[in-house]
Amino acid sequence: MYLKSLQVKQFKSYEEAQFEFIPNINCIVGENGIGKTNLLDAIHFLSLTKSARGVADPLCIRHGDNFFMVQGSFIFQKDEHVPETETQITCAVQKGQKKALLRDQKPYTRLADHIGNFPIVLMDPHDTDLVRDSSDTRRRFFDGVMAQLDRSFLENLMRYNRIVQQRNSLLKMFAESGSHDSLMLASYHEPLVILGESINNARIEFLKDFLPRFQTHYAALSDDREQVMIRLESTFEAGQLDEALKQAERQDFAAQRTTVGIHRDDFEFEINEYPLKKYGSQGQTKSFVVALKLAQFDALTAVKPRKPLLLLDDIFDKLDDRRIQRLIEMMAEDHFGQVFITDARPERTKNLLKDLSSKIQYLALS
Repeated sequence: MYLKSLQVKQFKSYEEAQFEFIPNINCIVGENGIGKTNLLDAIHFLSLTKSARGVADPLCIRHGDNFFMVQGSFIFQKDEHVPETETQITCAVQKGQKKALLRDQKPYTRLADHIGNFPIVLMDPHDTDLVRDSSDTRRRFFDGVMAQLDRSFLENLMRYNRIVQQRNSLLKMFAESGSHDSLMLASYHEPLVILGESINNARIEFLKDFLPRFQTHYAALSDDREQVMIRLESTFEAGQLDEALKQAERQDFAAQRTTVGIHRDDFEFEINEYPLKKYGSQGQTKSFVVALKLAQFDALTAVKPRKPLLLLDDIFDKLDDRRIQRLIEMMAEDHFGQVFITDARPERTKNLLKDLSSKIQYLALS
C-alpha cells in the first residue's frame, strides 16, 4: 500500500494544493512554517480521521474559511502478479456540521469502520511527551495502536468512554441536587464491568506481544546498555472490577466522577527498574520513544496485510547521530514501506540518505 496523491483544500495553512508521491521515500523540504508538518497532518487525517496534534477538527479549517477537505488516492498491490487497485479517501469538515468521510465517494456509516484500514505511524518532536506528560497521553498512544490493530477493541473503548461520561454526568447531577438514586447509578455498573474487564484483558495481552518488540529496538538503539520495561498500572486487579467499583461508590459521589476503571490506567515506563520520567537521561528518553514507535510499526506490520505509512516529522533536528543512523539502516534493509520525511535543511537530508538504493523523491515547498 502507498499513498499516490494528496489534495488539500482550505486545510490549515493551505488554500489549495495537490501532491504526487512515490511508493518509497518522499522528502518534504522547505523553510520552517512553510507547511511541511501540515502536509503530514493531512495524511494523518486520511488514515485516522483526525489531527495528529489532537487539534479539534474545526481548528484545522484555514483561517477565514468555513470548511476543509483532504483527499488521497491509495494504491494496493498484493504482489507483482496482481493488478494494482486504487482507493480514494475523502475527509471533509464544515463548521457546525458532522465530519464526512468517504471511500470511493461512498460515505462510511461509522468513522470507526475506517480505523486500521490504512495503518500509519508518526514520529515527531512531541514524542517525548509520552514520557513527560500524564497517564492520559500514554493511554491515548497505546489505545491508538490497539485501535488500529483490533476494531472490536476500539468499539469497546468508545462504548466504555460514553458510559463513563454518562455516569459522571449523573454523579454531578446528584451533587448539585443534594440527593442520589442508587438504582439509576447501578444501571451503569454491569456494562462498565463487562467492557472494562474486556479492555483490561486486551491491554494485558497486547503488552505481552508489544514488549519484546520494544525491548529489541531499544537494545539496538542503546547497544543493550540498559534494561527497559513497560508495566500496566491499573486501579483494579484483573477480574475484580465489579468489587472495585462497588467499594469506590462513596468516593465517586464525593469526587463527582468515576474514580476506578480502565480510564484511570497508566503505562509505567522503567529503565533499570527505575521510573524513566524521573531517572532517564535525555538520550535514554529519546531511545525509549523511538523504540516505542518502531515497535508500533512492527506490531501493525505483523497483523496488517500491508506495511503502515511511516511519517518522520523534523526528526533529524531532534535525534542524535546514533538514532538517525539506526532509522536509515532500517530504510536500507527495506524494513519500512512508504516513508515521508520533513526537513528544513534539504542538503542534510540528501547527505544522510545518499547511500540508500531506494528511490527518493524531494518535494520542495515554498
